[in-house]
Amino acid sequence: MKKEDLRIIFMGTPEFAVESLRRLTEEGYQVVGVVTMPDKPVGRHGNVLQSSPVKEFALSQNLPVLQPEKLKEEHFLAELDSLKADLQIVVAFRMLPEVVWNMPRFGTFNLHASLLPQYRGAAPINWAIINGEKETGVTTFFLTHEIDTGRIIRQQRLPISEKDDAGTIHDSLMTLGAGLVIETVDMLLENDGRVDAIPQETLLPAAGELRLAPKIFKETCRIQWNRPLKDLYNFIRGLSPYPAAWCEMVGTDGSRQTLKIYDTKKQVAVHPYPAGSLQSDGKTYIDVVVPDGYLRILSLQLAGKKRLCTKDFLNGFKNITDYKFE
Repeated sequence: MKKEDLRIIFMGTPEFAVESLRRLTEEGYQVVGVVTMPDKPVGRHGNVLQSSPVKEFALSQNLPVLQPEKLKEEHFLAELDSLKADLQIVVAFRMLPEVVWNMPRFGTFNLHASLLPQYRGAAPINWAIINGEKETGVTTFFLTHEIDTGRIIRQQRLPISEKDDAGTIHDSLMTLGAGLVIETVDMLLENDGRVDAIPQETLLPAAGELRLAPKIFKETCRIQWNRPLKDLYNFIRGLSPYPAAWCEMVGTDGSRQTLKIYDTKKQVAVHPYPAGSLQSDGKTYIDVVVPDGYLRILSLQLAGKKRLCTKDFLNGFKNITDYKFE
């Protein structure tokens, strides 16, 4: 079979998935349908509908788009079946029912932004950095009943530097993952869908203690200033630029303001000060006291305001030492 004869259905929603879909179209593969989330209401009154990044790209390429509310809808399943796909590819979408992932003759594979079996779950990039990992990567695997547990087809590794945050790793894995998707499709095409995929169970002893990547909520992102300096540094960069770590600024008058912190620098030190207290010259720096040193804030954002570097923030925010962080 030639690549232009392989009928592919692509499933995805966010920007992370767009690069893989773009590469498939550029490589000349026949994408017969794109499945993405329904348009999302946005705006003050929710009366404006916003298309997903995948939908916007698909329409720009004149690709058919399906947007089911429920993946077991009879109309959607009939439409999916009518496309006669040989293969389905999932990148950052939803959990699929068996009736969907078992439909194509080559099966359905997923691109996951971690080195499975580590970091199964919704937020693998964030948690890998939060936990101080030195490397991550991308994995393609066949879908099965349990989420992120199917047989591994291919993996690619990516080092994580001390200066990386969730944004830089997201972009690197997006590009790396798109290449791995093409590599995986080429392999399946060359072998008529038969590949030596590896059961994840065989990798578990070598993987050591399994770390999961559950969905991140607002309260997950709250900074606890009594934690060690290294952990706080990793926590903040692991959530930057989105959804962003946050804390409350508490004034001596009892006033409270929510503050997001995006970028910091570690300073190991012995000191007598309580965690969360601030040191600043009022012009160029803000140091937050933590148990084993100081965390210098490099960029931050008050609720309802723009993200600023510390110097610009201090230009408009006087008496910073009248506050502490909680």
